Amino acid sequence: MPDEYYLDPARVRRSFDQAAKTYDAAAVVPAEIRNRLLERLDFVKLQPKVVLDLGAGTGHASKALKHRYKSADVIAIDLAPRMLAEADRQQSWLRKFHRVAADAHRLPVKDASAQLVFSNLMLEWCHDPDAVFQEIRRVLQPGGLLTFATLGPDTLRELREGWRKIDAYPHVHRFIDMHDLGDALMRAGLAEPVMDTERLTVTYPHLDALLTELVASGSSNLAHGRTRGLTAKGRLESLRQAVRPASEQAALPVSVEVVYGHAWAGELRPRSRAGGEVRIPVSNVTRLKR
Repeated sequence: MPDEYYLDPARVRRSFDQAAKTYDAAAVVPAEIRNRLLERLDFVKLQPKVVLDLGAGTGHASKALKHRYKSADVIAIDLAPRMLAEADRQQSWLRKFHRVAADAHRLPVKDASAQLVFSNLMLEWCHDPDAVFQEIRRVLQPGGLLTFATLGPDTLRELREGWRKIDAYPHVHRFIDMHDLGDALMRAGLAEPVMDTERLTVTYPHLDALLTELVASGSSNLAHGRTRGLTAKGRLESLRQAVRPASEQAALPVSVEVVYGHAWAGELRPRSRAGGEVRIPVSNVTRLKR
């Protein structure tokens, strides 16, 4: 049986399909994180021929990547077909990108065929990040780069702590710690991982504004152990009281922990060693600009 925080890909797909029309207006925070992740590419010496935008959503990053790497084939991959349908709005006749509906755990991409994998706020929706990283390593050519942003454990801390005062069900997803993600990158054979975090505080006028934004952006609670059905009015009122801002605050502050990571694909020549160790040469890894 899956644990209480398991995320069923079918439920994730439905949630984002339902939010496709409202996503862009609601996803202000993801858009800001996307822009910051794109800026990090300014410091990378890379001229990819094939770029995968993994978890592309409505295609804004795919459009930006196509403008950045004009001669590259940019492929927007997302689990939710309706999100990719919305991504068509980002196309221009001079700068077109491809769109593919697929699960990141099983990418329909040839081995060693991409030079860059870009992923903004997709990993937190995957039930098995190890499998996703292994797929990314499989599709990257030696010297290729994975760069991503995801959410860390302090994200929505206020909402999580508020619900804990009311019941023991999971109401906020389990976000993975930066160090655990770094270990997963190494297990997948991705070399020289670099991880860092950034903590943001987003203010909302009240709890209902936060909950409305989460629904409109497809970010509802989908954990396997969640309570089923609509939340009763009384329980929502209890939550409002539990997360009420301090009297001197005019708005509700909400924490967002952003985890950034990048890692390179070295030449994989695994050899069995004592204790199950595998060594991965990285002699041809592309370097950052100085």
